[in-house]
Amino acid sequence: MSKAFEFCLPTRAQKVPAGRDWLHEIKYDGYRIRVERDGSRVRLITRSGHDWTKRFPWIVEAALQNRQKQFTIDGEAVVLGVDGISDFNALHSGRHNEEVQLYAFDILAGDGDDYRALPLTMRKSNLARLLARRPEGIFAAPFEQGEIGPDLFRKACEFKLEGLVSKRLDRPYRAGPSRDWIKVKNRKHVAFDRVKESF
Repeated sequence: MSKAFEFCLPTRAQKVPAGRDWLHEIKYDGYRIRVERDGSRVRLITRSGHDWTKRFPWIVEAALQNRQKQFTIDGEAVVLGVDGISDFNALHSGRHNEEVQLYAFDILAGDGDDYRALPLTMRKSNLARLLARRPEGIFAAPFEQGEIGPDLFRKACEFKLEGLVSKRLDRPYRAGPSRDWIKVKNRKHVAFDRVKESF
């Protein structure tokens, strides 16, 4: 299954788009993961193609408990602190793997249908249906739509969150770098320094 799907990657930018054709999601500080379920088999695949199925059992269990037997979803594996904010240090330490959940923000396929050609609004609806009676372990990413983006980014920075990912409502899911997904980071967040140090 993993060869059939590749991640859509956001383009980094300095400014959040303000148009009505965008939706905006809080950027959680975690590991990008694709969850692939086919019957009784679940795989967690990272951006670099590693299989982390054994690493995050709560996500696997939540996927298996879903009433739908076949789906592929895209999201961020996170450890949430008591304040509800993702804690990258706790995640990275490996000491909290049992607590890692998936913040799901897209669905690529379900029940044998490939959703990637659908506009984002329709994929979001399919994802919401998939996770409507979700058990703990996988939760749907909240989002805001339209011109609220810049104001939402200011609030995200006030709450010391990592930033925002803004996505065009009407576009399909395409593999590789995409200008339909725009990532703007909070320059005061610790993740910003992590990225700078990695260059």
